[in-house]
Amino acid sequence: MLWKQFFEICDLLCGLIPNRNLRKKIRKNKLFDWRQKYNALRKKYPELNFRHTKMIKGGWNIGFIVDKKYVFKIRKFFDKSIPIEKIMREKRITDAFANISPLRIPKIEIVKAGGYTFYKYDFIPGHNLNAFPERVITENAWHWGKQIAEFIYAVHNARPHEIDDLRGDGDGDGWNHNDICNNIIVNKKTMQIVGLIDWEYSGWGTLDTEFRNTVAFSKKMQNSGFQIAVMAQYKSIAGNANK
Repeated sequence: MLWKQFFEICDLLCGLIPNRNLRKKIRKNKLFDWRQKYNALRKKYPELNFRHTKMIKGGWNIGFIVDKKYVFKIRKFFDKSIPIEKIMREKRITDAFANISPLRIPKIEIVKAGGYTFYKYDFIPGHNLNAFPERVITENAWHWGKQIAEFIYAVHNARPHEIDDLRGDGDGDGWNHNDICNNIIVNKKTMQIVGLIDWEYSGWGTLDTEFRNTVAFSKKMQNSGFQIAVMAQYKSIAGNANK
């Protein structure tokens, strides 16, 4: 969806509301003060070409993809009570797995602009796997499933000491991305998976949960046999590693 155009139209319509307080409330609670955040970035990075900007929205965050070079992600709502440790959590996890994951993980930089805190990372060019037609996903399920199985095996079985404190007291047997289904980036020319983005839900959990999350939020991913392929490929990888 063209989120930037959608937010611009909503912002324009909001400007027609005569009650100033109501306008402010809608822009904060429904549009997430997106324009102030966008303008804060433009002021901080005047060298970037903001004429070519796309917006993304999902989970707790909105984001701006600027000139297909950088992604700036930020919480939808600013809350002074959120400790800096929670804001830094995704960065700490991605830093810990950067040299463990066989797939590219964006390296996050924390930047301040206009009183806001953004995650900044390099844009990974490609196509979201979940955006392919079901037929294409089915045709490539075992090929892509092998790459994702290798990723899950590497991450789930790793024990990076620098994030031991983030494991918590919950049940689990390893580290999970927890939102694989929506965040697989594929190079359309080579049809290879080139990256895995958006680690905001990552954490300590069970292997079964990670398998379910490879298709959990997409009917066509569920129908494609992708989860079956991932699980079978994982079993083969684990079996070879234990020989």
